[in-house]
Amino acid sequence: MAASKRRAAPSRARRSTRRTASESAPQESRGFWNYPRREHTGLHRWLPSWRVVLGTFIGGMFLVLGAGAAAFAFIDPPSPLAEAKFETTTVYFAGDQPGQPGPVMGTFAEQRREIVDYGTLPAHIGQAVAAGEDKTFFTNRGVSITGMARAFINNIQGKPTQGGSTLTQQYVERYYQNTTTDYLGKAKEAILAIKIAQSESKEEIMGRYLNTIYFGRDSYGIQAAAKSYFGKNAAELTVSEAAMLAALIPSPNNWDPAVAPEKSQQRWGLVLDSMVDSGWLSAEERAAQTFPATIPFQQSETYRGPNGFLLEMVENELLATKMWTAGELRTRGLDIITTIDPAVQHMAVESAEALRAGQLSDGEPPNERLRVSVVSVDPATGGIVALYGGPDYLTDAKNTATFDEIQAGSTFKPFTLVTALQQGISLSKKYDGSSPQRFPEWDGGKVDVQNYGNKGAGTIDLVEATADSVNTVYAALNIEVGPENTAKTAEAAGITTPLTTVPSNVLGSDHVRPLDMAGAYATFAAQGVRRTPHILQVVLDNDDQVAWQPDTTGTNAFPADVMADATYAMTQVVERGSGKAQINKLDRPIAGKTGTSSFNKSAWFVGYVPQLATAVALSQQGQDGKSLDSIKEWGDYREITGSSYPAVLWADYMGKVFTHPKYQEVQDFPARANIGGKATPTPTQTETATPEPTPEEPAQPADVQVPGGLVNRTEADASGVLQGAGLVAAVVTEQSQTVPKGRVIRAEPGEGATLPAGSTVTLVVSSGPPPPPQPSPTPAPSTSPSAPPVEPPGGGEDAGGGA
Repeated sequence: MAASKRRAAPSRARRSTRRTASESAPQESRGFWNYPRREHTGLHRWLPSWRVVLGTFIGGMFLVLGAGAAAFAFIDPPSPLAEAKFETTTVYFAGDQPGQPGPVMGTFAEQRREIVDYGTLPAHIGQAVAAGEDKTFFTNRGVSITGMARAFINNIQGKPTQGGSTLTQQYVERYYQNTTTDYLGKAKEAILAIKIAQSESKEEIMGRYLNTIYFGRDSYGIQAAAKSYFGKNAAELTVSEAAMLAALIPSPNNWDPAVAPEKSQQRWGLVLDSMVDSGWLSAEERAAQTFPATIPFQQSETYRGPNGFLLEMVENELLATKMWTAGELRTRGLDIITTIDPAVQHMAVESAEALRAGQLSDGEPPNERLRVSVVSVDPATGGIVALYGGPDYLTDAKNTATFDEIQAGSTFKPFTLVTALQQGISLSKKYDGSSPQRFPEWDGGKVDVQNYGNKGAGTIDLVEATADSVNTVYAALNIEVGPENTAKTAEAAGITTPLTTVPSNVLGSDHVRPLDMAGAYATFAAQGVRRTPHILQVVLDNDDQVAWQPDTTGTNAFPADVMADATYAMTQVVERGSGKAQINKLDRPIAGKTGTSSFNKSAWFVGYVPQLATAVALSQQGQDGKSLDSIKEWGDYREITGSSYPAVLWADYMGKVFTHPKYQEVQDFPARANIGGKATPTPTQTETATPEPTPEEPAQPADVQVPGGLVNRTEADASGVLQGAGLVAAVVTEQSQTVPKGRVIRAEPGEGATLPAGSTVTLVVSSGPPPPPQPSPTPAPSTSPSAPPVEPPGGGEDAGGGA
């Protein structure tokens, strides 16, 4: 067979080594990058060569370093967070000396913190914190690369989140930029930590960190924590106590010894061991440490109890200065020293609570809705020395001394007396004290003005009329001097509520606040110099510099001779009049006045010595929470008048006050000035040998019947009918769908019942229909004053016997 002319195919080995011209070109002609790889096909073409990998890595490194350098150059530490400097404002009782703080009354805080200078703290506090949080703190440059890398790897592996921050980074987070959780934020935090480590000393960083960090128990900073856990200042912490606090930092609420004692002690031991490893504690010292005992955690209840009313007054008065906002009050770290004497305040609370508990009435307590107010004012400064506004602010925030407005009763008569003295009318001038009387200027002469128990007093002077609180004399006097002038005198003395200018205002038909009455009588005690009652004595800023204090110079409201004569007349209330039974036993010069309002809806004793003026007021809240009922009688008294429990409470409280070193000295009032004429001779002992009937037991017929026709009458009309029958009206309110508001639903006991003269008949008066159901909870009551229901003019019922 003839041979084939076709060339044989090359072997497989030869085929594999064949190259194109371009492929056989020198390698360097392909360039360093050579990507994609042209000499390969398929997948190999797209796999990067080692040159590409190396180049990418090096380029990336340069980009990262460049970005880091740019960030380092352009990121500057911001201003500290506002909350990092928040400090607790502390309110103090008055100290022994003016301007000096006494015991703590309470605090106002957004974050409970007291900033302390790191230089005042022992070294072991900072060392304990560094041992627990960052052993290299005192030597590192602000960050730990190994710690951050370890935390990063741990986190991307899905293990529990772990932090790699140094103490400086934690400081940056809490002091400058709040919590950061993403990696970009952490990177910025690390850069700031490096820069801050270069610009701030380790002592500055540690000090600010200690003042910023949260330690649990509502405590921010080492000072607040030391007080919360150990009841001491941070500078007094032992090594063991400092180690325990340092151990809390990662999870303070969970590792509190009161919550998890075993975990807390374990962490405490680790901190001490770390202190040994770092050379801050010897092995012997470590072995000697015992786990410290902590004090119980006192949950903050700033406004709990009677002090809550004082703290509310502090806040309101401070904000009224316009120097601080409500937010600044809780963050500026002010020290507020009040005018409240802690010992006298305790006496006021003790006596008021004793009355409420029945301890001043042989064990029988008063009605649970009785409202009690006690307030004392320093005439020399206007400072409120003590104030009882209720048993618990959190239960009822309406302060009985500053919120309640109740009828003044006969405590208003001294304003008419002062008005008369200013017009030259003498205490010796005599008036007709018979009862009843009618005056053309008094409701057109159609209404009787009666003394208490309708007892006539004959022709008497103003001293006797004041001592026995004779209504008919004071009605005539008020008409003579002008009721509008009486109102002006009351305002000049310190009354701030709206006042009427009708003749009946002399009997206390207007509504006043107990604090105002104490302030007005303090004006009398200060010989006519009026000073506004206040609770702030001095406010210090967080550098202990005086930031504000009140002006206590006062204004001259009345002449001194007018005050001397008015005070003399009011001393006779105590020495021989309606206040004698309870107040005179205190055995020192006291001026004052009893007061009882229409239907016994309020009862007062307001009195003063040269060093202090005190008002005691009682009222009874209606079942609807808004109206006032007649005060329900209890204990030894069939009727609650000013000479009954108000005088009892005043005497019990002030008897304790007079044992206080500041008020022990018996001081005399200025002598009577005798404006307008000679003094009436003081009655001799023989003239008063025959005792008059007590105010609570006026002479009356043996038995009387409850009159009919009371139902559907107005409260005033029904009361007048009972009074005419020789009975006393007491009023309680009750909701009614059928009887109009203000009219009598029924009398208890009812028509025809036979009672001893002077007995009390309860008039149940409609307060209107019940309110419709509310779709949502009623908001908390406002603490701004609002007037209670206005009584019909005709006012005070103190008379004759001077209740």
